Amino acid sequence: MMERRNCFQCKHFYTTWNPAFPRGCKAYGFKGRELPSVVVHHATGEPCKAFEVKGKASGSVQEKGGRTSSFDFRL
Repeated sequence: MMERRNCFQCKHFYTTWNPAFPRGCKAYGFKGRELPSVVVHHATGEPCKAFEVKGKASGSVQEKGGRTSSFDFRL
């Protein structure tokens, strides 16, 4: 059974603006229609070895002790 890798949780995954190749992997350096983990599995028969969980975004305004805006962006 294939060990599933969720590309959306990987730090190497990115979305492109090209509708023909909407998904990409920075670790392996390719773009395609399928999720990169699926492409890697089809090519190698093994789960993606480059998978790394995304870190949480650091440096938010709250963490820095700054003030948040009360401006309402909704129209």
